[in-house]
Amino acid sequence: MRRLAILLTCLCALSFSGCDDSQNEYTIGTCYFVLDNSVHQDATLASAMNVNAPGVFCTITKDIVNGANCFNFTNNMGLKSRSNLNALDSRRTLILGHNNGIIVGFGTLNFPATFYAFDRECPNCFDPQAIPMRSHPLSVDSNGMATCATCKRQYNLNNDGFVATGENGKRLTRYRAQTTGPFGVISVN
Repeated sequence: MRRLAILLTCLCALSFSGCDDSQNEYTIGTCYFVLDNSVHQDATLASAMNVNAPGVFCTITKDIVNGANCFNFTNNMGLKSRSNLNALDSRRTLILGHNNGIIVGFGTLNFPATFYAFDRECPNCFDPQAIPMRSHPLSVDSNGMATCATCKRQYNLNNDGFVATGENGKRLTRYRAQTTGPFGVISVN
């Protein structure tokens, strides 16, 4: 009877564990960003929020310029802009990923196109627990590839952030994201 109980316990444990090394699709707890682009009217951000222009990705960071909090927007097509936080933006709790940066945009490989939000830090090099914490931000090219200068891995933003070239490793950290259109609301969490 005892052997049967042990066998059933082992089988139950195996049934709840995965047989592969799949990862959770989304990460929780390190990002909260909501912006109404009908108020900001930022064309750089709008370019990445346009379902009719898949493959355009925008890096979003927060900064302080001349004492004012602002968002910096840079897309992979060469556009850059800055927009000051308004009163509503300042009241919201804004967490832009692990180290003040996210990348958003519609991928090209799905129909209908998927709106992605990824952390800007390399998931294989960045350690938020390290002291001192060292940043390993990704740079994004016009083909929708994000590259880490440290490990040289390239991640395909159009294909769920999987490693495209370089040593095998974790795919990009992905957050839940929605947009109501280019000059609408973007929400990432």
